Amino acid sequence: MAQRKLNCLYLIVLPLLANLPARAQITEVAAPPQTVNIHVDTAQVASYRIPRTIFGTFLEPIGNSTYNGLWAEILMNPSLEENLGNSDYVANMVREEPQLRRASQFALPLPWEPLDYAQENRYEPHWGDAVNSWRSLEIMGVPGQPTGIRQKVYLPVRRVLTYNGSLYAKHLSGPAEMTIELRKRNSTEILAQAQVTAAGADWENVKFSLTLPAGKLQPLEPADFVIEVSGDERVDVDNILLFPADAIEGLDPDAVKMAKEMHTPLVRFGGNFTSAYHWRDGIGPQEKRVSMQNIAWGIPEYNTFGTDEFLRFTNLIGAEPQIALNLGSGTPEEAAAWVKYADDRFERRHSGLLWELGNELWGKGNLGWPTLEQLPGRTLEFSQAVRQVDSSARLIATGQDPDSFHDWNAAQLTLPAHSFDYLSAHFVVTTDRTRIQNPSADFIAQATFALSVGLGRKLREAQEQIDAAPAFAKQAHIALTEWLFLSGRRDAPSCVNMGGALATASFLQMLMKNADIVFISDMTGLMDFGGIAKKRGQVFAAPSYYAFQMYAGADASRPVAITTDAGSYNVHDGITRLPDIDDVPYLDTFAALNESGDTLTLFIINRHLTRDLDAEIGTQGFRPQPLVAVQSIAAGSLFDGNSEEDPLHVVSAASSARAENDRIRYVFPHESVTLLTLKRR
Repeated sequence: MAQRKLNCLYLIVLPLLANLPARAQITEVAAPPQTVNIHVDTAQVASYRIPRTIFGTFLEPIGNSTYNGLWAEILMNPSLEENLGNSDYVANMVREEPQLRRASQFALPLPWEPLDYAQENRYEPHWGDAVNSWRSLEIMGVPGQPTGIRQKVYLPVRRVLTYNGSLYAKHLSGPAEMTIELRKRNSTEILAQAQVTAAGADWENVKFSLTLPAGKLQPLEPADFVIEVSGDERVDVDNILLFPADAIEGLDPDAVKMAKEMHTPLVRFGGNFTSAYHWRDGIGPQEKRVSMQNIAWGIPEYNTFGTDEFLRFTNLIGAEPQIALNLGSGTPEEAAAWVKYADDRFERRHSGLLWELGNELWGKGNLGWPTLEQLPGRTLEFSQAVRQVDSSARLIATGQDPDSFHDWNAAQLTLPAHSFDYLSAHFVVTTDRTRIQNPSADFIAQATFALSVGLGRKLREAQEQIDAAPAFAKQAHIALTEWLFLSGRRDAPSCVNMGGALATASFLQMLMKNADIVFISDMTGLMDFGGIAKKRGQVFAAPSYYAFQMYAGADASRPVAITTDAGSYNVHDGITRLPDIDDVPYLDTFAALNESGDTLTLFIINRHLTRDLDAEIGTQGFRPQPLVAVQSIAAGSLFDGNSEEDPLHVVSAASSARAENDRIRYVFPHESVTLLTLKRR
C-alpha cells in the first residue's frame, strides 16, 4: 500500500516539476540601448605599454603544421621507413586510402604503393645499409612491364609547374636507367618525365627536374609521383625528395608570405613533442638526419625541419624565436648546448633569446613528467645550466593553467630569485564541453565569448600569487604560451570558423587589457588550427588568422580610457573550464594610441548574437580627421569557415567611416570584430 501511495505521489509531482522554470543559464543584466554611447578619453593613458610579444604564435610538429605544411617537401616518408607512426596514424592513413592495406602486404613502406598492384611482390626492404635512417628499398623490374613505386601527391600547380627532386640509388643488376614521372592519379597518362642513370655499386645521389604543361593538372587534383625501373633492372633506392621549384630554402613560399603578413613578432617552437625532442637530431646534413616517430603525437618526425630551419623561418618573417627545452628526457647539458647553438646562429646575433623550461610538465602525456616534489629542483637545474652559457637568456618556467594553477605554481615560486622571468599558462579549450547537458548552439557561443572575461580575472589571481612570493614580487610575470578554441561540434565556435575568430579577438582584447601582467602570449598555431593551413597543395587561413592579423598589425601601444553603455549578460553552468562568468559586455571595447600619439585605434567586438549595435563614438582629447579607416570581420553564420575549395570565404574587409563634429556614428554588426583607426587632425 505504501508503495502504491508513493507511485501516485510521483505521478502528481513529476509533471509539476517538469513545468517549473529551469535556472536561466544566460541572464541578461542589461540590454543594449537603441543607440550605444562609446566615450574615449585620451587624457587617461594607462601606466603600461602593450608589448608586441603578446601577439606571438606557436609552431609544433603536429598534424600538418611543419611536414605537409610549412615545410615544402611534397613526399611523405621519403626515407622509406617502417613504424614512423603509431597504430592510430596508420589506421587513419589506411581508412583514407584503403588500397594501402594491400601495398603494405608487398613490404612497401606506407604511403608508397606499387606502380602496378597486379605485379605483387617485387620489393624488398634492406636494413642497415641506408643513406638515411635504417631502411632502403630494392625494386625488382619485370622485363616488358613497367615496374616501380608511386605515391599520391598534391602539387601547388596554381603557383608553380616545375618540381625539383633527388634520390639516392645503388645499382644491383640489369639496366641502369630509371624514369621519374608525374602521372595522372591511377592512370598511365604521363604529365612530366625525366630519365636518370645510376650505374654505380655504391650509393649515388641523382637529381632530376619535372615540369608540368600548363593546364594538364588542375589545382586540388591528385597526381602520382612515380619511380620506374627499366627491364629486369634491380636497384636499391633511398631518401627520395621532391620540392616545388619556388621553395624558399625548403619552406613553402605561400606559408612564409602569409606568416609574414600575420605580423607575429614571436614564434614558439614547442609543445608536447618537446619532452622527447633532442635538438641534435635536427641539425647537420639533411640526408643524414634520422627519421623517427614523434612520440607525443604518433606521427613521423623526419627531422628535416630543425633548429637552423626554424631560425631561418623566424628571420624570414621578422620574428624572434621562442624555444621550449626538453625537461622530459633531456639533460641540463643538452639544453645549455642548444642555447649556445641558437645564440651563435640566429641572424640578428644577440643573446637574450626566450627559452621555456619544459612544456606542460604537469601533464602525464608528456614524456618523463616530474612529480610536484621533483618540479622545483628540475626547473632550477636547467635554469642554472642555461644561465651559465647565456646570462641574459629570458626564461619561462612551466606553470599550470589559469583555472588550476595554485599548488603547481606555488612549488615553482619556492625557487630562488631570477630562476625564471615568467611562469607559463595554457588555455586550450574545448568549447562544446559545458556543465549543462545538450546545450544549444547559442548557449555555447555566448559562453565561449565570455571565456576571455573570466580568464582575465583568473590571470589577475595568478599574478597576485606571484607577487606574494618575495623572491619574484614585481620580477616575474605570466606567459600564455598556448591558447586555442576547439570543438567536437560543427555548430560551436572553434579555430576553423567565424565563432573562433570572434573568440580569438576577445582573447587578444583581454590580453591588451592585462598587458601589465601578461607580457608573452602564443596563439596555437601559426600553422594549422587557428592560423595557416595547407590541404591538397592549397595554402589558406582560418578565420581566426584574419582576426589575429587585424590586432597584431594595429599601430596601438598606449591604452586609453574607454567606456560604453552597451549592456551585459551573465553565464552559468557554461564551458567546464570557466563555467560561471558574470558581467560579460555585449560590446567589448578597447582603445589605444600609438607611440607618437597621432593615431587612435578602437577595437570593438559585438558579442550579441542577433542585434547590430548602432553606436555614437565621442573622443575627448583627440580630434580625428574626417576619414576613419575601418577593418572588420563578419560572416553569414558563426559556423562559416575557409577551406581549400573556398579559401577566402571568411576574411577581413576594409571600408571607411566619417567623423563629423568630432563624433563617429557606426553600426557594429552582430557577431563581428571591428577596428576603427583614427588619425589626429
